[in-house]
Amino acid sequence: MPIYEYRCADCGKRSTILVLSLSNPTSPACKYCQSVRLERIMSRFAAPKSEEARLESLADPSSFGDVDENDPRSMARFMKKMGREMGEDAGDDLDEALEEAGNEPSELDTTDID
Repeated sequence: MPIYEYRCADCGKRSTILVLSLSNPTSPACKYCQSVRLERIMSRFAAPKSEEARLESLADPSSFGDVDENDPRSMARFMKKMGREMGEDAGDDLDEALEEAGNEPSELDTTDID
């Protein structure tokens, strides 16, 4: 039983759909807006890595060199990196929130100063 991923043409969100029967497929629908206008996309894959190896890579001091806890962009980049290292998919909602945080002007951003 394959699992397929689709991107909705109406709301733009990704849905993962389990196909129970290849001989009698049903029309997939977006789990967020129920639209049937879906485009099949490449699924993500997991690369097996031990928990110990993931934690070691996160504990490496060099991975914190460019992190500024007062800068939303810096924190968004770091959180995405942690998520990738831990092999966790927090979903589109968190990705969107991190993207928004990464696009907000930083307190350190001086481009708006007259």
